[in-house]
Amino acid sequence: MTIGLSDEDRELRDSVRGWAARHATPAVIREAVEAKIETRPQYWGTLAELGMLGLHLPEEAGGAGFTLLETAIVAEELGRAMVPGPFLPTVIVSAVLHEAGRTAELAALADGTTFGAVALLPGGLRLTRDGGTVTLSGTSGPVLGGQVGDLFLLAATDDAGGLVFVVVDRERLQVTELPSHDVVRRNAEVAADRLTLADGDVVSLDAERVIDVAATLFAAESSGLADWATTTAADYARVRQQFGRVIGQFQGVKHKAARMLSLAEQARVTAWDAARALGEGASAGESSLAAAVAAAVAPEAAFQVAKDCIQILGGIGYTWEHDAHLYLRRAQSLRILLGSTASWKRRVAKLTLGGTRRVLGIDLPAEADWIRADVRAELAPAMALEGAARTKYLAEKGYTSPHLPTPWGKSADAVTQLVIAEELRAAALEPHDMIIGNWVVPTLIAHGSEEQLQRFLPGSLRGDITWCQLFSEPGAGSDLAGLSTRATKVDGGWRLQGQKVWTSMARTADWGICLARTDGDVAKHKGLSYFLIDIRNSEGLDIRPLREITGEALFNEVFFDDVFVPDECLVAEPGDGWKLARTTLANERVSLSHDSSLGSGGEALLDLAAEIPGGLDDEQLTVLGKVLCDAQSGGLMGLRTTLRSLTGAQPGAESSIAKLLGVEHIQQVWEVAMDWAGPTSLLGEQDRRSATQMFLNSQCMSIAGGTTNVQLNIIGERILGLPRDPEPGK
Repeated sequence: MTIGLSDEDRELRDSVRGWAARHATPAVIREAVEAKIETRPQYWGTLAELGMLGLHLPEEAGGAGFTLLETAIVAEELGRAMVPGPFLPTVIVSAVLHEAGRTAELAALADGTTFGAVALLPGGLRLTRDGGTVTLSGTSGPVLGGQVGDLFLLAATDDAGGLVFVVVDRERLQVTELPSHDVVRRNAEVAADRLTLADGDVVSLDAERVIDVAATLFAAESSGLADWATTTAADYARVRQQFGRVIGQFQGVKHKAARMLSLAEQARVTAWDAARALGEGASAGESSLAAAVAAAVAPEAAFQVAKDCIQILGGIGYTWEHDAHLYLRRAQSLRILLGSTASWKRRVAKLTLGGTRRVLGIDLPAEADWIRADVRAELAPAMALEGAARTKYLAEKGYTSPHLPTPWGKSADAVTQLVIAEELRAAALEPHDMIIGNWVVPTLIAHGSEEQLQRFLPGSLRGDITWCQLFSEPGAGSDLAGLSTRATKVDGGWRLQGQKVWTSMARTADWGICLARTDGDVAKHKGLSYFLIDIRNSEGLDIRPLREITGEALFNEVFFDDVFVPDECLVAEPGDGWKLARTTLANERVSLSHDSSLGSGGEALLDLAAEIPGGLDDEQLTVLGKVLCDAQSGGLMGLRTTLRSLTGAQPGAESSIAKLLGVEHIQQVWEVAMDWAGPTSLLGEQDRRSATQMFLNSQCMSIAGGTTNVQLNIIGERILGLPRDPEPGK
């Protein structure tokens, strides 16, 4: 995995990874660890020869003319390999000087003859202006790469108490090497005694822009650290045995590893977005917000994952000889040198409260133009229609579910689906939302008979037939294969006995899809069959509403008392139920939200924050920032999944992580909203959209559609390759 998405990005990753394997060997890393002082790596010239130090610089300055995204990919890989040397501070210095228009040193930074060093915290360093003279005095904060650096980018406090950055050669400073927590890339501090600065030594960029550049590349390296720690822990958990089985089979370990992957993916997507925003000309506000989100998420994620890695490794992870502590030290150093995570969360909150939003759009390929023209022309007649006539027209033209094959959909590929969504939105046209039918229709197309297709699909697509799902049972929720409702073969059909539960829409639906056991003598997932149930006209069907914690009764329990289902309502063959139930996984739509990148929950919380008298205090701002970071992370995962679809690539880990993150995010949104509403949230009749009711309602989200615990199992087993849970009794 890598920050980048394109084939070129992956080629760059592979090139850097191969270089690191050849040059940053375990012996080289250990030599750096045991050295009394940091020294210049002998292999640095080969890294420069590959062009890795100047990817983001213009060709006339010795660079490759790419963007900060390519440099972020390199930073991620070098962080993953714990490559000794000051790559991170060097590219930060060159990126800042390039943006500031100071070009004299760029070529030397790109060809590896000049090393960069960076201090983002001013310490006691002060800039004084006296007439036309500018002087620098005091002692800096910790300088990253300072032990080997030649050109120092230093934060300082000016006469007005503001933050500025200066660039000074090593020879003009007093450099003191410091014992460092990070024993591979070490720190120093510098002192100046009324050092007179020349024109251009004070960086012309706004200090926040300098920090945004640094934060982006810190986040990229953090992504590499988190990825190494997650992979290392999972690899160990697959082979380490305790109590007669590998530890990765224990849910405590498996779930911890899955959580590690979730954090690592958050680090990756936020670093990717920050690098895109800063490198591709996003507005100053957008790029600053993207950098702040990355700074709030990625270093902290790397730190947490590095700690969890040591926990999973156990005693071996606590030894000096294992590299795990090097990654812990590096991650902790990055998050401290960049400034507190809480301060970055507050920055995210303040920028967002001020109206800044990250636009998560996609540049569609040229083919989208002629697709758009055809779609627009076909939609034009619908705009003259109303109500059922409009819905029928859209359904018959394939717009209810464009991804479905014709004649039911439009056989739309990823690009076409996105164009259609944009044109429908622009024309204010809303095709029928089939809800549960969105699961039923693809299954019938894949497995149903021609008679079933003609009977059920037209009505489902235009909204004449509504569906409910009769899968879950009191004894079979997440363990769907363990259901006990039975279907017995009789003349002309089947007789069903049993109970279903948590069935939404059961009292209003026309038809239901039902899994029932038709063979009790085979493996439990092989004995299931898939039936279509006539909800309105079946005798023996007893539907009882279930009152939920909100006080409402949206769910139902359904009892089958000798319910007859004709043979023509069995889909496919007896015993095919499990396969059919899984079919929907291969029929995902491609979509991209055109709403706020923060989602409806994030925006609702912002609206509530704006109503709090006196505004938010620091603790509330920190909490808000965290919620907004999670919201944006989820949006970015969706964006990356869509981008993969456009190129025909397989889904990445983002699609699996997104549900886990999204559920916990929305639950936190309404918990925080209720806290902020205060005692009024506990009193009186609460509106359905109130924070109180939304908080209660959101508790089902980590249960419905597969519990969070099962989702963690899926992530651990299918992505990290950890062993499945043992079968009962084994």
